[in-house]
Amino acid sequence: MSDATVESFLDRTLRNLRGAWEDISVSTRHYWTGAPRPDLPTDDLEKIRGQMSDCLSDKGGEVTARVRAADLGRSYLSLNQTGRHRFLSLLATEFGADHVAVDTAIAKLREAKDEEGRRRAERSLRTALVPRWRTLLRRFTALPEGVKFLVDLRAELIPFARETPELADLDGDLKDLLAAWFDVGLLEMKRITWSAPAALLEKLIAYEAVHAIRSWEDLKNRLDSDRRCFAFFHPNMPDEPLIFVEVALVSGMSDNVQTLLDEDAPSSDPRNADAAIFYSISNAQRGLAGISFGNFLIKRVVDVLKNEMPNLKTFATLSPIPGYRRWLNARLEEGEGLSLTASERKALVQVLEPGKDVSDLDLIRAGLGVDGWWDDEGLSEALKGPLMRGAARYLTTEKRRSGSGAGDPVAHFHLSNGARMERLNWLGDRSANGFRQSCGMMINYLYRLADIDDNHEAYTDDGRIAQSSQIRSLSKG
Repeated sequence: MSDATVESFLDRTLRNLRGAWEDISVSTRHYWTGAPRPDLPTDDLEKIRGQMSDCLSDKGGEVTARVRAADLGRSYLSLNQTGRHRFLSLLATEFGADHVAVDTAIAKLREAKDEEGRRRAERSLRTALVPRWRTLLRRFTALPEGVKFLVDLRAELIPFARETPELADLDGDLKDLLAAWFDVGLLEMKRITWSAPAALLEKLIAYEAVHAIRSWEDLKNRLDSDRRCFAFFHPNMPDEPLIFVEVALVSGMSDNVQTLLDEDAPSSDPRNADAAIFYSISNAQRGLAGISFGNFLIKRVVDVLKNEMPNLKTFATLSPIPGYRRWLNARLEEGEGLSLTASERKALVQVLEPGKDVSDLDLIRAGLGVDGWWDDEGLSEALKGPLMRGAARYLTTEKRRSGSGAGDPVAHFHLSNGARMERLNWLGDRSANGFRQSCGMMINYLYRLADIDDNHEAYTDDGRIAQSSQIRSLSKG
């Protein structure tokens, strides 16, 4: 599903939200003074400042507070990107902590003469340090779809926050609020089937982030009797999946995603399956970025499937390697990282027929530069060895920017959960995106239940990666 389709889908959600909040104003006889202009020019910004101040007021009781929040929210939803950036900047710069109150509290803390005075001063300081925007944001939780509004607001805030320190503070605080509200203990896991409401199925199509759902028939195939789809939901967003996982019930560990997604393949009896393959995990809410649910979802799904089908012996993923091609291109550009065996070099020379004294890296570059190289049996076979070794090296040696953990985001996710790098699959994803990301390769991460805790601790404490003999051999080759 394209970004444009997702944005269109979200726009429809926001239109419904505006309608719901307009009803609040009408039902309370609140006189709406008109929406600001989309780019929020200076004179309209002054009106928004007033609306924000009104939202912090306790005058008028709970009903009036809801009306004020609804009006402010409707103002935000009427803005374009420029206007929303100005709105959020105003909130971040003028409605943070009260500096005077903070300074006063610090002075009282320094002047405290005894333990009781210190405790009172510390309480005052904690209160003073709470930014006023937090109170304002909490106002929205009392509105219909108010929590969803805040999730979507953070989705728009995140890219702004990367550029502006003040907005980064606001983003960090909103993330902390959402993390508390979306604690995994409050979430409900549900299985999604073809009989689910059409609106929910439409959201699966829009939010699928790994293997795009091409049609309703494609979705129906993914929800067939030998497939499972599970999602987390929050009580305040009962119709919105937070994250969902798609599972194939098959015999043996799958090595090719096109086979799993083949709409023409007959359904198999899940009672004969011995493996559950997690082939897609999609975060559905951009505004919950950085708040982890996936590890809990996978473990809960494993428990459900074990109870439902005791015949299942293998729990593994068929995962993309999203950062590999980018890493490979950088290594080739820098003139390092890959080499050929004598037989591989001979095979590439025979297929490409280059001039004399061509380096290994030039041969690999030339091979990858051939359109549709994967459909040329000789060329594909000649590139298989060096590209597989490169992928194993990337997965096991490339580090995150923080210096801790695997550099590939999918690898880091599964290794953090206690999985083992099990098997690289040559041309496991023959889609355009698969070749763009990873030269068509995929990897199985194995969740061996008896080893999960030990693998997790070894990875998080010491950075040790659990890996099979195949991965280990390739990474040293």
